[in-house]
Amino acid sequence: MATPNTHYGVENIQLMLENCKSIFFIGIGGINMSSLAHISHLQGYRVGGSDREKTALTERLRSGGIEIYYSHDASNMEDFDAVVYTVAISQDNPEYVRALEKGIPCISRADYLGYLMLNYQNRIGVSGMHGKSTCTSMCATVFMEAGGDPTVLSGAELDAMGGAYRIGKSENFIFEACEYMDSFLDFNPSMAIILNIELDHVDYFSSIDQVCYSYSRFAAITGENGMVIANIDNEYIPQVLEGYKGKIVTFGVVTKSADYSAINIRYPNGCAEFDIMHLGEFIAHVKLSVTGEHNVYNALAAFVAAHVSGLEPEAIAKGLTKFHGAKRRMEFKGKLNGASVFDDYGHHPTEVATTLDGVRKRDDVGRLFCIFQPHTFSRTYALMDDFAQSFDAVDRVYIADIYPARETDDLGISGKTLAIRIGDKAEYAPDLDSLAREISSMLYPDDALVVMGAGNIYRIFDHFDFDEE
Repeated sequence: MATPNTHYGVENIQLMLENCKSIFFIGIGGINMSSLAHISHLQGYRVGGSDREKTALTERLRSGGIEIYYSHDASNMEDFDAVVYTVAISQDNPEYVRALEKGIPCISRADYLGYLMLNYQNRIGVSGMHGKSTCTSMCATVFMEAGGDPTVLSGAELDAMGGAYRIGKSENFIFEACEYMDSFLDFNPSMAIILNIELDHVDYFSSIDQVCYSYSRFAAITGENGMVIANIDNEYIPQVLEGYKGKIVTFGVVTKSADYSAINIRYPNGCAEFDIMHLGEFIAHVKLSVTGEHNVYNALAAFVAAHVSGLEPEAIAKGLTKFHGAKRRMEFKGKLNGASVFDDYGHHPTEVATTLDGVRKRDDVGRLFCIFQPHTFSRTYALMDDFAQSFDAVDRVYIADIYPARETDDLGISGKTLAIRIGDKAEYAPDLDSLAREISSMLYPDDALVVMGAGNIYRIFDHFDFDEE
């Protein structure tokens, strides 16, 4: 069972850490956890942490002077004054249990992040069931290009930042606000972006009404002097914003009354080009360097956040053009037999469908192949019908075994279940080595292969013999 968020709040955490000189991070290898560990180290704390696997992130932390342990053992954190943990750990994690036994303060990742961000005046929280990491990265790129010098905490690595975080020197703090287990309710945004709302994380959210209630609470944190930037095309946004006391700024493509809207949208080679209107007046022309309609919405949200923060429209549009994607978000990996191979984090039916549709719009794509790894048994089971219809744009899809993450299989389903539901264009492929050989023999120039999933499906790239450049 996952470990819940703490919800201590800023004042209580200040008291807990008053005499703290060292912090131990349980699950330090995660994108957000590694970022927080590095920031804490820069603030002068002695920092250590544990995770199950050695990765580029953990090695980067270790080379920077942070103590890394590649197992979860109670003895790892004996000499630390406080613990920050990810809710993905179980409540019987030996380090967590030992910290509780010793009375060492244990603070959840989200609670600790909410505490850190109050050092900044303009706190932009990017929320939504899909697109958070991409939009956060877009915002980061725009602010950096326009001289906003932001501090950034994202859920995806960005080449322009050299990782998933950036330490700036301005009042701007841009962060990804994850809704899972209501983590984002511990954050303190002054400006909240809501990209979209639908049902996901069904191991926590039992209904769309519960999702909407959580998002309404997140919006309310900004207060009467705060702002919500919301996608008015989403059917659940009006429900979420009902009774909100702060300023509401809307964006959209379909809804004509949106404060900011995208019109004259074209997709030359799959990447959108469009005009942005503000209150009915032309304000900027944008050319994106990433594919798909979903990125029109991400770009609109990033544009609005930057514009209301005082950045110039021309500089914002230039920054959006310079954004070429974050790591594992349609990341180009190379050529295989002349075919283009991409890596994508998509793991919800909407993400899968919109991403693949964007690739299909590219002028240089003939046949489209996909390797998909479902993420968690609960999501795959609850959204099975939607997943089965998410691969309409592809010619062939291979379904790997379900990545369990924090779950065990008590639903009696597998990747084979989904492959059967999809139909003739799908094949169950539990062995990555065999799958790599099979698909390598099938690809030709002008084909495209998208490898998708939020688990460890990226390991298949180790089995590919990519073309030499």
